Amino acid sequence: MVGDNDAGAFGTYTQAGQNYGTTLLWTLLLLVPVLYVNQEMVLRLGAVTGVGHARLILERFGKFWGAFSVIDLFLLNALTIVTEFIGISLALDYLGLPKELGVIAAAAIIVAAAGTGDFRRFERFSLLLVFGSLALVPVLLWAHPPLTQIAHDLVVPQLPDGGKLSEVMLLIIAIVGTTVAPWQLFFQQSYVIDKRITPRFMRYERADLWIGIVLVMIGAVAMMAFTAATFAGRAEFGDFQDAGAVAAGLGKYVGHAAGVFFAIALIDASIIGAMAVSLSTAYAIGDVLSLRHSLHRKPKEAKAFYAVYGGLVVLAAALVLTPGTPLGLLTNAVQTLAGVLLPSATVFLLLLCNDRAVLGPWVNGRALNLFTGAVIAALVMLSLILTASVLFPEIDETAILAILGGGTLLAVAIAAAFLWGRRGRGEAIDRTGRAIWRMPPLNELPPARMTPLTRIWMIVLRGYLVLAGGLVLFRIAQLALSGATG
Repeated sequence: MVGDNDAGAFGTYTQAGQNYGTTLLWTLLLLVPVLYVNQEMVLRLGAVTGVGHARLILERFGKFWGAFSVIDLFLLNALTIVTEFIGISLALDYLGLPKELGVIAAAAIIVAAAGTGDFRRFERFSLLLVFGSLALVPVLLWAHPPLTQIAHDLVVPQLPDGGKLSEVMLLIIAIVGTTVAPWQLFFQQSYVIDKRITPRFMRYERADLWIGIVLVMIGAVAMMAFTAATFAGRAEFGDFQDAGAVAAGLGKYVGHAAGVFFAIALIDASIIGAMAVSLSTAYAIGDVLSLRHSLHRKPKEAKAFYAVYGGLVVLAAALVLTPGTPLGLLTNAVQTLAGVLLPSATVFLLLLCNDRAVLGPWVNGRALNLFTGAVIAALVMLSLILTASVLFPEIDETAILAILGGGTLLAVAIAAAFLWGRRGRGEAIDRTGRAIWRMPPLNELPPARMTPLTRIWMIVLRGYLVLAGGLVLFRIAQLALSGATG
């Protein structure tokens, strides 16, 4: 869970604090139930099925969606790992350490941590890094942010005074994307399996999940709060550049120790993020191709698994050290693609958690389905706004409000049609024997049952993802080419 606060999160949360103060803190509190519900569903899937997320999508929804889930995950994760090394290089620059040696050392640590063939050793190292993430707490104390203002802005939704709506909405989308990223679903489910968790440990894993969410929220609130306090009334307020500039600002206005602690926390978070994102990719590819994929195996026993993991890390480090690489464009590409792909990841999660052949007595109840459906509707609207903003940079507030309003009405109409169509068809869920129930082998499961309405929306989703993803990638390539020739 703490991997959520990676280099991208450092940039997003500090941007919110430097540009808009603490006025967007409420978005973090709203995301807590979303984060818990998403992660709890993949926790259930992993513990009950013993099969990875990518494999379940392939087997239950066909080759197209199975291939799509792995290809888009691979592309997005590769870019995300690059942003982790960008974070490491920014922190090294502030600390006055040689970037080349530092990036190479970080890559070696990331590869070595997973390559021991000992799951418990990897987990202990990860927990050590989690402890390192608490370096943000002293920075918060040194910055002396107004606690009453923080408490108010956490619970009172508002938009920044004088902020341009299109820019604020893009930042909110970035906050959502960095907090509830697609890679987390694939990683969490496979990690639960690799940890050899079964349904009888579900209570303890849910408690562990809450601990992780609390740590993530402490880090996110701290970054937004101390950045707001540091730059309030300063010339840099409203002019965010990157996390390296934030470290410099902390060192200038709060104290050298604050800047150093922030830079160390950034390196720590980037290493955690790179490990988790690389693992989620290696797990997914191993799932779909039926390759050995486990941290319990040594590299010579799972060559492809470790080759994918190490290859992604080495490639990302090399790109960051290569002169002329458009690092800023790659960072923006990660946020944009994550926003486009977010709805599809949650849709498949919801469908799998309602598949009785897969989860049996562990399937979702009605209340959870309604909540997740509302989350999907919100993610679709945010994804549409993000896609429109990338394709049409001059989009105005009227268009954004129209998307929000139209999307809300459409979501209400779809929910009403769904509930009307299911009236009187509710089947009681037998929860007895849950502690020992496990999914039968995949080849023994009956075909997935999908209603005509579900099939229609799957077709619509496929069309949207192909169109929006293709247009966004074209726009990113266009910007890259124009930057290279400019």
